[in-house]
Amino acid sequence: MPSLSGFRNWGNDHRGDDRHAAESVFIVGLGRFGTALAKKLVTLDIEVMAIDTDSDLVTTWADELTHTVVADATNATVLEQLGAKNFDVAVVAIGTGIESSVLATAALWDAGCKNIWAKAISDEHRHILERVGAHHVVQPEKQMGERVARVVANHVVDYFELDDGFVLAEVEAPD
Repeated sequence: MPSLSGFRNWGNDHRGDDRHAAESVFIVGLGRFGTALAKKLVTLDIEVMAIDTDSDLVTTWADELTHTVVADATNATVLEQLGAKNFDVAVVAIGTGIESSVLATAALWDAGCKNIWAKAISDEHRHILERVGAHHVVQPEKQMGERVARVVANHVVDYFELDDGFVLAEVEAPD
C-alpha cells in the first residue's frame, strides 16, 4: 500500500513539473477515458504503457498500444518494477473507483513519477488527488459540460478556457 507520508499538500510541490513535449506516457486504467487517451497518443507517435487490473481490457488493446500490462497500480513496488518513473508523464485514468484513483496517484508519486495527471469525478475528488501527488487534475465531464453550455448559449462555435479569466473562443460573425 502506498505511503501517504503525513498527507502533505503534494499539489504545491512541482517536482519535475516541466512543460516539455512528452515522448512517453504511462497510463493507469483502460476504461473509456484511458483508452481514448492511449489511442490518440499512439497516433501522435507517443510511446504508451497502459496498465489495468482487467486482463480482458489489456488483451483487447494489446495490439493497438505500445505496451499493455495487467498490473495493480495501487502498489508502488509494482510501478517501480514497470519503470513508471522513466515515463515523461503518468496519467491516472480511473473513472469510477475513487479509492483506486487516489491510491494509484499516491503510488505513482511514491514510485518517483515527475509529472502526474489524474482524472477526477468531483471537486472533492480533485482536491484529494492534488493532495496525494497529482500535478494536474482534469474533470472531463464537468469541463466538457461547461464548454458545450457556452457553445449552445452564446452562438459560440468552439470555446476553450486557457486560464482563470482567459478564454479562446471561435464565434459566429453577425449577419
